[in-house]
Amino acid sequence: MPTDLATYPGLAPILGAPHTRPFVVAQLGQSLDGRIALPSGESQWINAAAALDHVHRLRAAVDAVVVGVGTAEADNPRLDVRRVTGRSPARVVIDPNGRLSLDRRCLDGADGVRRLVVRGAPGPTPAGVEELIVQPVSGKLDPGTVVRALFEAGLPKLLIEGGARTVSDFISAGAIHRLHVLLAPMILGSGKTGLNLTGIDRLADAPRPKTVTTVLSDGDVLFDCDLGAPGLG
Repeated sequence: MPTDLATYPGLAPILGAPHTRPFVVAQLGQSLDGRIALPSGESQWINAAAALDHVHRLRAAVDAVVVGVGTAEADNPRLDVRRVTGRSPARVVIDPNGRLSLDRRCLDGADGVRRLVVRGAPGPTPAGVEELIVQPVSGKLDPGTVVRALFEAGLPKLLIEGGARTVSDFISAGAIHRLHVLLAPMILGSGKTGLNLTGIDRLADAPRPKTVTTVLSDGDVLFDCDLGAPGLG
């Protein structure tokens, strides 16, 4: 792994975390008014080039990048580090009910990277793709259980990259140590919002995590928030 990764904002806590227990970082890119896509679904590109580079550096700093099946189906991402120097992490799709299409680019093994699908029951899996079975609860996979299963599979450092529902579920479960929000100086006015968590009745109950902010070279702002992952013990 390139030693200069630690010089970039927000990466030192990830690189410095021990491999003896799970460490989970999540990222979310959004507009000033908290939107991650237009009503039409268009979202490329809300964030500018420096923010995209940051996401690729995040990938290079972890053992595995994780997306939900909705993101895998809608965006068909490659989940590699083509924008930066570094190694591509393992690629993981959370697919509770076995609806993942087998032609998704993140399942392509041409680059030799490890690929895994986390499911509630066995299902069709391309050759070379590992299947982890996690007991579902009410049709969903518990984020903390997913993190521990991936840790036992040799993947302690995880990046929860998307989508917003998956990131929200992991935050609600207390399964995120660091949250990187990449805020673009753009106002959409309508469309899909980013985080959707359980509502609160009083501002005094709102979490106010310790946060470091960095203005990136082309105007986006990185909020690096310490969430502590209380649900992981």
